Amino acid sequence: MNFPRFSHLILDMDGVLWHGETPMPGLADFFAILRQREIGFALATNNATRTAGQYVQKLTQFDVDVAPEQIVTSAEAAAAYLRSLFPPGTPIYVVGEAGLQQAVAAQGFVVNTDPDYTQLNGEIPAVIVGLTRQVTYNQLACATLLIERGALFIGTNPDVTYPSEVGNLPGAGAVIAFVAAATGIQPTLIGKPGPALFHEALRRLNADPAQTAMVGDRLETDIAGGQAVGLQTILVLSGISGRDDITRTGIRPDFIFHDITALGHTLL
Repeated sequence: MNFPRFSHLILDMDGVLWHGETPMPGLADFFAILRQREIGFALATNNATRTAGQYVQKLTQFDVDVAPEQIVTSAEAAAAYLRSLFPPGTPIYVVGEAGLQQAVAAQGFVVNTDPDYTQLNGEIPAVIVGLTRQVTYNQLACATLLIERGALFIGTNPDVTYPSEVGNLPGAGAVIAFVAAATGIQPTLIGKPGPALFHEALRRLNADPAQTAMVGDRLETDIAGGQAVGLQTILVLSGISGRDDITRTGIRPDFIFHDITALGHTLL
C-alpha cells in the first residue's frame, strides 16, 4: 500500500476509538504511535452529549492523555453558530445532555430546558436539539411548539445511530427526526458532514488540509465531510459503515483499515 506520510489526523471517536465505554483494542498504543511519529491530531465528534473535559476524563481512564483543546464537538460548533446569530443573554431552548447545555451556556446564552409545554412564551428565538438519553415527550413537545411559533430549529448532527457494545443505538438524528416530523420543518444541521467541525479542527491544529487525513467509521459524515473540505480520508471498519456501504453510497474513502490497530501499524 502506498500510504502517505500525514502531518496531522482528525479522528472521530465513537466507533473509532471506542464502543460505548469499551476502548478499542490497542487504543493507548495507537496514540503512542502518533506521538512517536510526531503526527498531530484532533478529535472531532458529532456526539454532543459530553463536554471536552468529560472526553478528557474518559480518555484518561483508557490511559490516553489528551488536552481539552484537542477535542472539537458538534455541541461547541452548534453553540458557536448560534452566537453568530444571537447576542449573549438570549434564551435558547435546549434538548440535549450536559455537553450541549454547557456549550450553549459558555456562549453566554440562557439555557432553557423546562419541560412544561403549557407555560411556554414567545420569547425563545431558537431551539437546538441533540442526543439526550433522558429525552421526554414533554421536552419534544416544547421544541415542537416553539418551532411552530417561529423559533429557529438547529440540530447538532444528522447521525441517526451511534455504535455501542451491544449494537447501534438511536442517535441525535433520531431525536431530531421526531421534531422535524412533528413540525414539518427541517433543521439547520451543524455537525459532520458539514464543514464547521473540520474547519475548527484544522484551525486548532494549524494544519494544511493537503497533509491531513480524516479518520472515521461513517461514510456519510466522516468520509463525505472530510472529502468536501479537501482532506484525504481513512475509513475504519470498527463502527457503522462496512465495505458493502461503499457500493451502496458511492462514497469512496482513500484508504480502508480494519481498525486503529491496523492503521497504527501502517503509520510506523
